[in-house]
Amino acid sequence: MVQQTAEYELAEITALYEITKVLASSMDLRDCLRQVMEILAEKKGMRNGTVSIVNPATGILEIEVAHGMTAEARKRGKYQVGEGITGRVVASGTPIVVPQISEEPLFLNRTRSRGDIKEKMVSFLCVPVKQGQQTIGALSIDREYRQGLDFEKDLRFLTILSGLIAQSVTRILVVNEERKRLERENTLLKKELRGKYQIGNIISNSSRMQEVFEMMYRVADSNATVLLRGESGTGKTLVAKAIHYNSKREKKPFVVVNCSALPETLLESELFGHEKGAFTGASSLKKGRFEQAEGGTIFLDEIGDLSHAVQVKLLNVVQDREFQRLGGASPIKCNVRLIAATHKDLEKAVASGQFREDFYYRLNVFPVYLPPLRERRTDVLLLAEYFLQKFCVENGKNISRISTPAIDLLMQYHWPGNVRELQNCMERAVLICDEDAIKSYHLPPTLQSSESTSERKNPLSLTAAVENYEKELIIDALKKANGNQTKTATLLDASLRIVNYKIHKYQIQPQDFKVRD
Repeated sequence: MVQQTAEYELAEITALYEITKVLASSMDLRDCLRQVMEILAEKKGMRNGTVSIVNPATGILEIEVAHGMTAEARKRGKYQVGEGITGRVVASGTPIVVPQISEEPLFLNRTRSRGDIKEKMVSFLCVPVKQGQQTIGALSIDREYRQGLDFEKDLRFLTILSGLIAQSVTRILVVNEERKRLERENTLLKKELRGKYQIGNIISNSSRMQEVFEMMYRVADSNATVLLRGESGTGKTLVAKAIHYNSKREKKPFVVVNCSALPETLLESELFGHEKGAFTGASSLKKGRFEQAEGGTIFLDEIGDLSHAVQVKLLNVVQDREFQRLGGASPIKCNVRLIAATHKDLEKAVASGQFREDFYYRLNVFPVYLPPLRERRTDVLLLAEYFLQKFCVENGKNISRISTPAIDLLMQYHWPGNVRELQNCMERAVLICDEDAIKSYHLPPTLQSSESTSERKNPLSLTAAVENYEKELIIDALKKANGNQTKTATLLDASLRIVNYKIHKYQIQPQDFKVRD
């Protein structure tokens, strides 16, 4: 008797040890439980080991895993809480032992995995799986029926095991939920990026930019090298991202390298990477930007600023998509789409010897020219209103519109800094505006004269600033007075004669501000 007890306890300890290892190492819930049920069958002679879990969405008790049971049988094994033996265990939170299933009318045998139970000499043991005070499922096994079988030892063992399973289920579910959350966030961020850089989301209605969009659509899905030309601030980076996120490489990396921001001594290492010990301080292997962009797109901004030495090393990469790390002995192939950009006149640079001719021709496969803002006047107001809305949201402001004189200044300015300058201009205006509209005096000093173009030598005169301010006040008052000059004079606390004089002086048309039914 003592020997039998010792053998039982040894088998119990061995089984628990192996089960604990499985529960601690696996993150796949079904695979984890399947292995546990196999150990029960092999080490303890407990067949048909089954773990049923309450589905939180439906409240139905469903089989999560069952040893030796077909998928069809598992699908049949669904119970309401309180239904059958397993359902009662979950409802009560206490174990149930059925010495012989053939003699128990509550044993439903819904899975039909045991055949005709009337002919079976089988005991059925079921214990609750608890998470704190809440019962989340049940663990059940079959035992070959023997007279005088000690069910207490088996119940104790199964209760310990159900506690381990409950801990593992909780841990795995928490980890899996966190993984799903991160995957959802990652997917959402990718969708936002794709949405943000859709070609149709680039704000423009000018014919010049429509031509650019047409070129972008044509080149997006190809592997051709794209060379973006245009002045600083015209949106070359935005176009490069739009090409990438509208291509078949959209799910792969988009890597940006600003060639003018990195010194020549570091640029080669940044582009191609280096081997450990390649130079003093190279304590470990470093992957370059070309390797980081594998399968995706690398965007070389301001490529016109590259030195001849770096141009030479880029020749083979552009042509053959092959490079060597610094200190490396063998070439590395890369599957990367190349987009380059520059504001410089590369043809002049080639003629003067500042830019290699062979490198120029390898880059200039599919050139796209981005027009400056002064050549797409119809986009100025569209962009200004977009930036107004954007910066109002960012700064918690409630500015509903841009006043007419301010619009005139925006439209007449020559915008040497292009879209970037307009963006900065509108951000400044939003920050200093405490009214419901952007007025001309909220705009930077460079715009404070309607004649503030590149041809005017002194756009910042006191007279021009005062005139703009007066014109702004009169137009706003005319809008409120529905074009009525008498009411306008009252609103401005001025005489009708002075208001009429100013209206004629600034060539304002009061009838333009009358609301027509």
